[in-house]
This record gives sequence, structure tokens and C-alpha cells, in this order.
Amino acid sequence: MSSIRGSLLCRLVVIVTLAGVISMGIIFFQFSPSHNCPPPLPKPKQMKVHKCAKSNSSFTNIAEEKPILLLWIWPENYRFAFNDCKKFYNIDNCHLTDDRSLYNDADNVIVYHRAIHWHLSNLPPSPRPPFQRWIWLHLESPTNTKRIPGLENLFNLTLSYRQDADIPVRMRLTTRKKPNEDFVIPKKDKLVCWIVSNNDPTTGIDTRNVFYREFSKYIQVTLFGKAYARFLDYKDYYPTMASCKFYLAFENSIHKDYITEKLNGPLAAGTIPVVLGPPRRNYENFVPAESFIHVDDFPDAKSLAEYLIHLDKDEDAYRKYFNWRKHLTPSPHLILQTQEFILAICTACDHVARHREYKEAHDLYDWYFS
Repeated sequence: MSSIRGSLLCRLVVIVTLAGVISMGIIFFQFSPSHNCPPPLPKPKQMKVHKCAKSNSSFTNIAEEKPILLLWIWPENYRFAFNDCKKFYNIDNCHLTDDRSLYNDADNVIVYHRAIHWHLSNLPPSPRPPFQRWIWLHLESPTNTKRIPGLENLFNLTLSYRQDADIPVRMRLTTRKKPNEDFVIPKKDKLVCWIVSNNDPTTGIDTRNVFYREFSKYIQVTLFGKAYARFLDYKDYYPTMASCKFYLAFENSIHKDYITEKLNGPLAAGTIPVVLGPPRRNYENFVPAESFIHVDDFPDAKSLAEYLIHLDKDEDAYRKYFNWRKHLTPSPHLILQTQEFILAICTACDHVARHREYKEAHDLYDWYFS
């Protein structure tokens, strides 16, 4: 009996041992680290947009990305393609339109001063949307500005040649660190040139005309323009200006910051501008002191003429007026009459995209005529 019991006991020990080994094996394989990546988490189901949610026009999408700038009246009816802002100035950060049906959605509205009726009947409707800003566009000098009653406290932003305007309009020189050694002064076959299209005495031209009549007694001036029946084709504007050693950049009226494309033209063409306008210090806010000659630098017209004749003979002295071109670059401005307001409107487009804060322009005329 004892031998049978011993045999049974041995078998039981073997069975328990085998069961323990098998159990440990199962546990080991079940919890050992896996060499396979865990299965990815299930992605949430993408929400489907109901077709009614797309009922808004593509205009709504544009408005969310870019501010809407509504041109209420085309200045002087000079129309241009809105993509010209991108083409000429690489500006494409507002939605520019002349569609008045978008008035209630427009973030900004440009109103051209000279197109406003005296009774204000052609202004945008009131009340305006509370988020909307009105922009006063005017590029004429105070001499050629009419005081239309009722505009003094109507606008939010000013768009003007004035440096202290909310949106100043001007061709700027660009700077460069590496000196430009490629600039070559164009060949010259004329001494002094002047392109004159306006000879209307009501526009304030008396100052420049009086000076010119005295100046022309002492030096030869080649005249172009409608005022002298020598119309210059647009394609010949820059080549002709480049062929002159000096160009008379005379403004039709003299006011603070009223420095027009008459200065930019000769700078871009490679000619020295002789300026008549606001004081020299005002010009130097925009261009280097050695890039131009100011009539106020001389006691009279005769002295100026004698100095230009001297520069014509002294090549080294003449070249010094172009040293600024090593680190500064002018850009040719648009010269077609229909392109007169492209820079201003595109500048406004860029401004309203960058500056969306609220503002009001009070006492408009007190500021402009000061």
C-alpha cells in the first residue's frame, strides 16, 4: 500500500510542477513587450458640411481674408484694372471693388474729393455701417482745392500727398547695403529741359512762370508739353528726360510736402532735377540733399543759370550729384494720364489691410489748409 501511495504522490508532484511551468509560460508570452507598433487610434469621423452652409457667395470668403475697399467714384473717370495693384506694386492684400451693391459689407470706402457735389448728394448713403471707414482721397494742393461744406468731420482717414496724412501717397527711394556699381549716367545732348502741360493761371503757376522768364534769359531751355505745342509721346517721356543734363521740376504751387512726380521723373531717368517748390529742408525729407538743385540756393535766376553752365563744363562736379545712386534706387512712376490715381488707390489698399484700427479725421480743412 505504501508503495502505491508513494507512486500516486510522485505523479501528483509531477502534475503540479508541469501545471506551474505551463502557467508561467503563458504569463510570460502574454505580457512580454511586443516588437510591433500599436494599432493607430481610430480617427474621428470628419464632419460633413451641409450644403446649405455653403450658400454664401465666394465674396464672403474673400471678405474674411481681406478687407473690402470700395471705390465709390472713379477719380476723373480714369479706370484701371484692379489687378494693376499686384502688377505694378505687388499689392494684393485687400479686396478692391467698385461694386456699390457691396456697400453694406465694405470695410472701407474711398471718396474722391473733386467728384463730390456741393450738396453732397452723391456721397455714400447714411447711416454707414458702424464698422466702416470713409477715406478722403485728394492729391491737389490747397491752391487748387475747393472747400465743399459739410466734409469737415465726415471722414475717418485721409489719403493725400501730405506726409502727415493717414495714408501718404509718394514714390519712395529704396535703400541697398551693397553699393550699386552698375549705374551709368545716360548720354546727354540737351542742357536744360522742361515738360509743361499746364499753363492755367488759376492753378497758381505765376511763381514758376515769373522765375522761368527771368531764368531763360541766361540759359537755353528745351521745352516740351501741351502748353508749348510740343506734345511729348508717353513712350518718349523717360528717354527724352534722360537726354537732358538738368530738368526743371517746377511745381505749379508751393505748399508743404507738395512735391510731385516732377521730382521723381528726372531722378529715375538719370537727370539732375532743378526744383522750385517748398523749402529745401522739405525736399530732403524724401530725397538726399545732393540729388537735386534748389532755386532757393541762389540769390537770383541768373546765378542759378551760371552755376548750371559751370556744371556742364565740370564733369567731376556734375557726377557728384549721382553719388547717392550707389545706395539708393528710384523707381519710374506711371505716366499715362489714366494711371494717375493707381498709386494712391493701391497704397490705400495696402494700408487698410495692415491697419484696421478705428480713427476719425476731424477739422479736415483746418488740417489741409494749415
